[in-house]
Amino acid sequence: MKKVELKVEGMTCSACSNGLEKYLLKQNGVLACNVNLILGMVTVEYENLRVLDIEKYISEAGFTSLGEYQFTDDSLLYKRRKRNLLFFGLLLIFFMYLSMGQMLGLPSLFSYYEYPFIYTTILILITFLFIIYGFDILKSGIKNLMHFMPNMDTLVTFSVFFSFIYSIYGVVHIYLGDLSFIHQLYFESVCMVIYFVKVGRYIENVSKSNTTSAIKNLVTITPRVARIKKGDVLVDVTIDEVKEGDLLVVRPNEKFAVDGVVVEGESHVDEAFITGESKALLKKKNDDVLAGSLNYDGIITYKAVKIGKESTVSNIVSMVVSSLGKKNRIERIADKVSGYFVPIIFLIAVISVVVKGGMGYSFSSLFTTFVTVLVVACPCALGLAVPLVISVSYGLCAKRGIVVKEGEALEKVKDVLYAIFDKTGTLTYGKLAISKVFTYSVDKYSLLKIVSSIEANSTHPVASAFSKENLLPVTSYQELTGFGVIGTVDNEEYSLGNLGMLKKFGVRNYHKKDYEELLKDGCSIIFVVHNKKVVGLIGLKDIVRDDMKVVIDKLRERNITPVMLTGDNMEVAKKVGKELGITEIKANVLPDEKANIVKEYEKQGSTLMIGDGVNDAIALVEASVGISVSSGTDVASDASDVILMNHDLNNLIDLIDIGRKAKTIIVENLFWAFFYNLIMIPIAVGLFENFGIVLNPMIASLCMTLSSLTVVFNSLRLRWIVK
Repeated sequence: MKKVELKVEGMTCSACSNGLEKYLLKQNGVLACNVNLILGMVTVEYENLRVLDIEKYISEAGFTSLGEYQFTDDSLLYKRRKRNLLFFGLLLIFFMYLSMGQMLGLPSLFSYYEYPFIYTTILILITFLFIIYGFDILKSGIKNLMHFMPNMDTLVTFSVFFSFIYSIYGVVHIYLGDLSFIHQLYFESVCMVIYFVKVGRYIENVSKSNTTSAIKNLVTITPRVARIKKGDVLVDVTIDEVKEGDLLVVRPNEKFAVDGVVVEGESHVDEAFITGESKALLKKKNDDVLAGSLNYDGIITYKAVKIGKESTVSNIVSMVVSSLGKKNRIERIADKVSGYFVPIIFLIAVISVVVKGGMGYSFSSLFTTFVTVLVVACPCALGLAVPLVISVSYGLCAKRGIVVKEGEALEKVKDVLYAIFDKTGTLTYGKLAISKVFTYSVDKYSLLKIVSSIEANSTHPVASAFSKENLLPVTSYQELTGFGVIGTVDNEEYSLGNLGMLKKFGVRNYHKKDYEELLKDGCSIIFVVHNKKVVGLIGLKDIVRDDMKVVIDKLRERNITPVMLTGDNMEVAKKVGKELGITEIKANVLPDEKANIVKEYEKQGSTLMIGDGVNDAIALVEASVGISVSSGTDVASDASDVILMNHDLNNLIDLIDIGRKAKTIIVENLFWAFFYNLIMIPIAVGLFENFGIVLNPMIASLCMTLSSLTVVFNSLRLRWIVK
């Protein structure tokens, strides 16, 4: 199975995206398909096909494939569209003055009764210009109708077609001498409908582009030129010419071209664009650097490690784009409803004409009703209601260094009742320091050297507390998940672990007084066992993160209960819990037990699981929303729905607030979309004529445009209400 993400032009409403999705799924070789209206992106999983075949199917459905999806600078395109809008706006003003000025008592260029031929010819020529301007809309409408996938463009096409044909019919009568048809021309409706649709879509497209601006910034943040060091010579090359292992040089106020490792020099580096970390970090030899980071004050030589699509930036963009390509539950429901919308509107328009025709209404009135119903209906508002908010939410998250991998995470996070934290490395810095050592039958120096040598093979946070210098050879090494490690030094086997390890191997602890002293001091304790005897106790202390107390308080303000999970003993856990204000504590927990505890909390309500280690992976999967921090392992990141790039747990609060406020705006958008159509369609049908409330195609097109823009601007409001 293969997968491709293509950029598609021409989708204007959810009926378009739904129709394209259904059409592609009918094709042999297409296994799965997902269409994102906001990004204009089609994700296809396929076999026994070429990408060219898929692009051909897209063309058959009435749309245009622009190749593999990537964020591009559309500023020139929008400038051209803006110029066109200005030109046709002025032309429309002239058109309306020409056609309606005389009726309003305004000074006229000439009397259309005296010069009907000139008058109608000018109207037709201007209308043709507008038809050419809106040809993309008309073409899309016809193609989608041919594939039995009517969309918003189909409604517009029908209204334009009937208005134009009826107006031509009137022109023929005028040419034959019946000047009464002067006031039965609908050329202005054709022009107004096309123009207002164009205005609405221009604003929609600009707004859509703005929703993904944070992600676009990630793509364009890396420099296009790199400086490679070849011997004593520096050579400027394009970013595509950089190869893994090349030595590159970055000077002050320049950006790193690729991900790499510092080999010479040191400097402060700003990584805020990707991690949200506001402080510049000091980078020195052997430190990692990220493509796009800004170098402040020193000259650094670094080795290229990850280039192109392998870079951190590219991986983040790939994850976010992939997630945006997936639809959440509310979006799927809205799409399903909007899929029936256009056919229902056609049916309502036809029924209205039949009923009013039976009541004796004139042909002109019936025609106006039919066109007005088609124009006033707005599936765009319904189609944009959810995906636009989701895209804005992703942009807000990206700016804060929050990578949302799974689309439904934002939907689920709003309902969370429990935030379950792994202690070490999440609530704490995970950088343990040796607090106190007790030795039995071996001196302290030798004990620490043996322990340091064995722990050097471990990736557990405990290992960071021990020296990495002057180590002894370790001939065998084994990790006991949840208990500790075993290593052989100088042909002697040592076991390092917790109290559970002693029970596992049946080793008795004759040093309870020392053990209890370390407990009271709030230490994590390592038992050193040799020949079935405890030869040392090492007390390690971790430091609680500076911001965690504030984060825990904010969670409680949002009616979310914090829970601590740890493999440490209860005494240590309680001390950390007391400092942070966490009362629900699960201590002495093995990795597989973490997942079971999460399952138990899931029975009581939705959960967040926040962790950073391999032993958190299963629990991250079991939670409603799994969140890993950037310092976590690849396994933890793969298992999670969300990644916090800078390990700032305040971003957890941002994520929750964005999710909750996004839900509010989605509900508002859906309400407006349904309410608008519920009110305007009956008015267009003529149910309120007796109250003097009527619509014509021109006013209907304006209302339809305003409806879409209401949803667009309400969605963008999320940017300002999330602080």
